Amino acid sequence: MRNVIILGSTGSIGRQALSVCRHLGLRVAAIAAGSNIELMERQIREFSPGVAAVADEKKAAELKARVADTGTKVLSGSDGVCEAAVCKQGDIALSAIVGVAGLRPTAEAIRTGKDIALANKETLVTAGHIIMPMAKEYGVDILPVDSEHSAIFQSMAGNGDNRLKSIILTASGGPFFGFDREQLKNVTAAQALKHPSWSMGAKITVDSATMMNKGLEIIEAAHLFGISVDDIRVVIHRESILHSAVEYEDGSVIGQMGVPDMRTAIQYAFTYPKRYPSEVERLELAKIGRMTFYSPDDEAFEAMSICRAAFKSGGAAPAILNGANEAAVALFLNGRIGFSDITDAVKSAVDNIRGKRADTIEDILAADEAARSFVTELYR
Repeated sequence: MRNVIILGSTGSIGRQALSVCRHLGLRVAAIAAGSNIELMERQIREFSPGVAAVADEKKAAELKARVADTGTKVLSGSDGVCEAAVCKQGDIALSAIVGVAGLRPTAEAIRTGKDIALANKETLVTAGHIIMPMAKEYGVDILPVDSEHSAIFQSMAGNGDNRLKSIILTASGGPFFGFDREQLKNVTAAQALKHPSWSMGAKITVDSATMMNKGLEIIEAAHLFGISVDDIRVVIHRESILHSAVEYEDGSVIGQMGVPDMRTAIQYAFTYPKRYPSEVERLELAKIGRMTFYSPDDEAFEAMSICRAAFKSGGAAPAILNGANEAAVALFLNGRIGFSDITDAVKSAVDNIRGKRADTIEDILAADEAARSFVTELYR
C-alpha cells in the first residue's frame, strides 16, 4: 500500500481517487487543487494530509486560516502545487490537474522519483517527448489512469516481447453521436455537458463531445506505448463496457471490460501490480445484453484527424493544438463561440503558429500561451 499525493483533489478524478483511498485505507500525503477551499477543508479534516496546496493565492490564505487547528501545512500558487507534488511522504502522485497546468508539477514529481498515476493526458500530449525519457532516467513508472490507456496497459500485461499490430481505442461517441456537421453548429453547452456514460469535469466532457478527447488520447497512447498513430484505431462503442483493446501480430485481440467507473483504473494504478476488492459495481454481461461498435465519422468530427497530423508534425504542434483547444473550450463554455468553432479554432492555430521550440517544459508552456493568445484574438 502506497502513500498518495493527489494533484487535482477537488476535481472529478481527484474526488474518486480519494474514494479509493478511503476504501483501501491508503494514506494521503498531500493534496493540491485550484480554488475550491470548502471541499479542500473537508478533505483535510478527513484525510489529514501533511501538505495542501491551493493555486489561487488568496484562497490559499483563507484555507490556511480555516484549517489552522489541523496539522496540515497550506501552500499557495503554482510553486506551492509543485512543492506538494514532491512531498517527501508520498511515493506515488496522481496527476489529475486539468489541462497543461498539470505538466510542471508532474515533471517535478518525476524528478524526485515518484511514480505517476497519470490522469492528466495533456502532460504527454504536449510534452511526451520530454516526459517519457525523463521517467526512464529517474526510474519512474507512469501508470495510466485514463480508462482507455489503463485498459491497453492491462491488456498488454504478461505478453512479454510479443509485438502489437494495433491499438483499438474505444469511444462512447459522446452526446452527439450520429450528428452531421450542420447539426453540430447549433448545439449548446448544456447539451455538450450531458455525457451518455461517464461522470467527468466540464472541460473533458466537452472534449468528449467534439471527439478532441479521443484525438488527445491517440497522441497519449503513441507516447505511452511507443506505437505509430497510424496503428491506433478508434471505434465507437456506445455502451462503454470494452474500455480498449490491443491486437497482436497473430490477429488475437485482447481487451479489458468493466462498468464505466473511473475508480477501477485509479485503484489499479495505486495498487499495481496487485489487485484488491473494490467498491465498483460488478459487470453483469447478461444484463448488458449486447454491445455495439461503429466507425467514427471523421468528416463531422475532425478533431482526431487534426491530432494525428499534429503528432506527425512534432515539435510544438501538439502543445499548440492543446493550448488552442483549452482556450476554445473555455470560450464555448462561456457562451462566446459556437460548438463547431472549437475545432475550427484548433485547426487554425496549428496551421498558423510557426517557429515555436519544444525542447524544454518552458518551451512547451510558451507554445501553449501563444496558442491561447491566438484563439483569444481570433474571437475578440
